[in-house]
Amino acid sequence: MDPVRKVKDAVENVVESATGKVAEALTPDVPGSPGSGTPTVEEPTTPHDPLPPKSEQGTPETRTPTGEKTGAAPITHSQRGKFLTTAQGARLQDTDHSLKAGPRGPVLLQDHHLREKIMHFDHERIPERVVHARGAGAHGVFTAYGTAEPLTVAGFLRKGRETPVFVRFSTVLGSRGSADTVRDTRGFATKFYTDEGTFDLVGNNMPVFFVQDAIKFPDIIHAAKWHPDREIPQAQSAHDTFWDFVSLHTEAQHHTIWNMSDRGIPRSYRTMEGFGVHTFRLVNDEGVTVLVKFHWKPKLGVHSLTWEEAQLTSGVDPDFHRRDLYDAIEAGAFPEWELGLQVFPDTPEETFAGIDLLDPTKIIPEELAPVQPVGKLVLNRTPTNFFAESEQVAFHLGHLPPGIDVTNDPLLQGRLFSYLDTQLTRLAGPNFGQIPINRPHAPVNDMLRDGFHQQAVHGGVAPYRPNSLDGGNPFTSPPEGAFVDVPVTVTEAPKIRANPVSFDDHFSQARLFWLSMSPVEREHIINAYTFELGKCYEQAVKERQLACLANIDPVLCAEVAAGLGLPAPAATIDLVDVDPSPALSQVGQQWPPDGRLVGIVIDDSVAFDGVDAVRREVFAAGMVPLVIAPHGGTVGDTVVQRTFATARSVEFDALLLASAPALAKDAVPARDAKVGAPGADVVDPRVLLLVEECWRHAKAIGAWGAGATVLDSAGVADTPGVVTAGSGSETFAAVTTLMANHRVWERFPVAVA
Repeated sequence: MDPVRKVKDAVENVVESATGKVAEALTPDVPGSPGSGTPTVEEPTTPHDPLPPKSEQGTPETRTPTGEKTGAAPITHSQRGKFLTTAQGARLQDTDHSLKAGPRGPVLLQDHHLREKIMHFDHERIPERVVHARGAGAHGVFTAYGTAEPLTVAGFLRKGRETPVFVRFSTVLGSRGSADTVRDTRGFATKFYTDEGTFDLVGNNMPVFFVQDAIKFPDIIHAAKWHPDREIPQAQSAHDTFWDFVSLHTEAQHHTIWNMSDRGIPRSYRTMEGFGVHTFRLVNDEGVTVLVKFHWKPKLGVHSLTWEEAQLTSGVDPDFHRRDLYDAIEAGAFPEWELGLQVFPDTPEETFAGIDLLDPTKIIPEELAPVQPVGKLVLNRTPTNFFAESEQVAFHLGHLPPGIDVTNDPLLQGRLFSYLDTQLTRLAGPNFGQIPINRPHAPVNDMLRDGFHQQAVHGGVAPYRPNSLDGGNPFTSPPEGAFVDVPVTVTEAPKIRANPVSFDDHFSQARLFWLSMSPVEREHIINAYTFELGKCYEQAVKERQLACLANIDPVLCAEVAAGLGLPAPAATIDLVDVDPSPALSQVGQQWPPDGRLVGIVIDDSVAFDGVDAVRREVFAAGMVPLVIAPHGGTVGDTVVQRTFATARSVEFDALLLASAPALAKDAVPARDAKVGAPGADVVDPRVLLLVEECWRHAKAIGAWGAGATVLDSAGVADTPGVVTAGSGSETFAAVTTLMANHRVWERFPVAVA
């Protein structure tokens, strides 16, 4: 019998014996249930085995430290048995009282249980990552299309091959306790557990980086992190040291304009592109090589928050992106991306269309080199234990399978050292690859021995080569199936600390990005620069960055300068004419609504059958309905997920109004500040606030019946993206059409064309 089913049956048998019937497992209408069991009001007292994981949870495969399948079910990673024990398996009768000399006496030193419990608690934490400390991960599977077979011998890219993966998303600047929705670059790191060795594709949600050489990576991070004297500001770049650095190191200007765009505040991990940043080299079975850039394209399109949404969300729900990812997986709206390649000839110059492929601050526009899809990634399991999986997962760009190799990109070369080195401190030694989440799915025979946290029990007496005492094992591999360092010719050259001349252009691609944006996206970029520079103290820093903006575009510079109350400087270089790249814009296409959240406002006056019909239609469309009511519990037969006190607009992608709720019983200004000043309000002020904020954030709003009067009260009736209809079904259909564009940007006129 399946061990998970066995445990579940045992739990149900316990419940049956205690209550006289088996408790049925009810599927919740919306995701978010904290555990797999149904708690009782009374403390459970009948011993039983641990509950099984939730249905959406997964764990690392049960592999030995050297990569062998064990055949054990994943549940064997977790607790066992009915009773509390010490770490050594001795059962315990009491864990609430220390061992004392009498009830009021001193605690005795011999209390080994107290010492073990406190000792372990005192050492629960490990050093957080210096960068990318704030993150969340999920399990999934990558399925190859086979289109990459002519390019590489990498087995995981063979047609139909399914490879388990673990993906970790993250922010760069903040600590583990910072908020998800800050303006920042996001990490997009994927661990492919291939049968030829682990492949780590460690990228970002932006295709370019701040610096061209890894030797400056500590500098940009020191500049972007908090000021060292006060350790503020947290998780943001709106401060002097950041802008001091990027205005002096103008190679950072391209990445900076990406960060100031809507890309810096993604709507969710599910609507975020990923990029390998660097150029890699592929080699096929004939030894022919090509250069490539890796791209992750989300099924739902690339979407972002508005700036006000991002700020509100950081306070309302600092875990917004993490919660969205896990709730979507629990709801069955599995996040999906296509992996694509931009492919370039492997020429001695290592350039394409005049752009240096080794410069990590440059892109190749997709119009010049289309992204060719080579496989699909689906995330379908959440972690069972966040620390064991998301926090202990260790990525390294040097984890490469046969068929993929690195290039001489100077940032990539430095990362090859840094990622390995950092694990020695974070994970306390060289055996971090034996932690379950990091264990390879290929046989390991590495001749590496001992060290902190060695979990393998190595046999043999001769961990060296050549040897005869172990019969010659391990043997070197024939070329077929082995990793091969592509024999690239290294030209004779003097040792020198310098960049090639092709790295000197720091502004043309920042200008390309600006000119590729839609008018509303340009408005957001202007606002971001104005806000960030407005938070700086030093006038010289602001003026220097304005000089950089002048070398990108005069309109951008003038608008930001006006917001800062400073004169706009003239450009110091000739501005280049570039063709816009439509692929860089997030606006202008339509996308599926899978996993979006739809708020439905009701009160006791609504027709419940109509609301239930809308809820079913929202579910059927692949979205999640959240009913918002004056109080918790139920309204009629409808289960309430949010109240006027707990709901905030930033949680919803669209809003439906089925009624015009009067003041709820808890609408007391002293109790809820969102109520505002006392007055003879016709509609509960918190509902009006929901509508007003959704309108300001360019979200679709729909109403039927009495709900239409709320639109009049909020002053948003008959404006773009606000619809009314005769029934809930008709209203939802109209709203769904609007949601395909993600936002209703035409609601707001723009000042910059």
